[in-house]
Amino acid sequence: MGGLTIEPAVLAGLADSAEASERNGALVPASVEALGEAGVFRALVPAAFGGGEAHPGELIRAIEAIAAADGSAGWCAAIGATSGLVAGYLPEPSAAELFSDPGTIAAGVFAPRGDLEQVGEGRRQLSGRWPLASGISHATLVGLGCVDRGRGPLYAVLRRDEVEVVETWDALGLRATASHDAIARAVEIPSERVTGLLGGEPVAAGALYSFPLFGLLAVSIAAVCTGIAVGALAEVVASTPTRQSAGSSRSLAERATTQERVAAAEARLRAARAGVESAIGSAWARAAEGERLSVEERLGLRLAATHAAISAVEVVDAAHRLGGSGALYRGTLERRLRDVHTAAQHMIVAPATLELSGRLLLGLDTDTAQL
Repeated sequence: MGGLTIEPAVLAGLADSAEASERNGALVPASVEALGEAGVFRALVPAAFGGGEAHPGELIRAIEAIAAADGSAGWCAAIGATSGLVAGYLPEPSAAELFSDPGTIAAGVFAPRGDLEQVGEGRRQLSGRWPLASGISHATLVGLGCVDRGRGPLYAVLRRDEVEVVETWDALGLRATASHDAIARAVEIPSERVTGLLGGEPVAAGALYSFPLFGLLAVSIAAVCTGIAVGALAEVVASTPTRQSAGSSRSLAERATTQERVAAAEARLRAARAGVESAIGSAWARAAEGERLSVEERLGLRLAATHAAISAVEVVDAAHRLGGSGALYRGTLERRLRDVHTAAQHMIVAPATLELSGRLLLGLDTDTAQL
């Protein structure tokens, strides 16, 4: 397993291209190429197929750095990386066929919105429509959640040209993620391209594939949110020494109210990020021993991720207020505000997920399948 490091030049390029990507409604080709060359899209693919098989801590730090440069790029990095995790669950010959090409980029929708039927020996047929297929404009593979009447929720992997895309994404934020609808119209695929992610057993060995899938998705989405917050706060802090309120001779940096608000936002962000790092550390230690994670460890991941996303929204809101009237105009700070509110709506980190955590903390009977 190699390290996953995003070079400063790559981050600068992503930031410089963010506005063009937003106008384009998808990441510009240069940004996609840069993320691909950095290994982000294949970070969770098994090393046996040329993937990074990265430590979750390395992954979220990379996603956070990317999101600080451009929220949409961070989102596409998170979705591409976590969608590649399916390579560890497919039969080895199928995983090798689909994921050995170094140019492979996966997109995916885990929600089981499709219908899967047996249509012959070793063949399945998939039909359905999936909204919010982020990154599908640059993906080469698309994983789609579906339901087999005999086996329950499953996940099928299709090649991009087997899927129809309907351009529906016209959203508040993350506008460059191309999160359009994907449609499969009675697409026949080999059964080897279908697996069970919810409660399924990975084929690949190693700590990464003992790590809970939903926990990994949650901390990755949370990293997008905290990355956007890091960028927003840094932008405001950099501007305060040269800005003055009307009628004042002091800079904003010299005002006590600014100092207090910046310190409070920084403390909130540091605490949230530390909580995620701690939860990952505890979970990874168990996974590295080859043991199944406890409910408490899985709860820790989800609780930390949701708290981080909520905290990130609060930090960006505070940064936007500190930005004053200038933040009302279209620009990087305004885009970060839209992006973080959009990212934090994802069901894996939305405030409603606290209900699941709360039931467990209160000792109530709870379905933990999605932890």
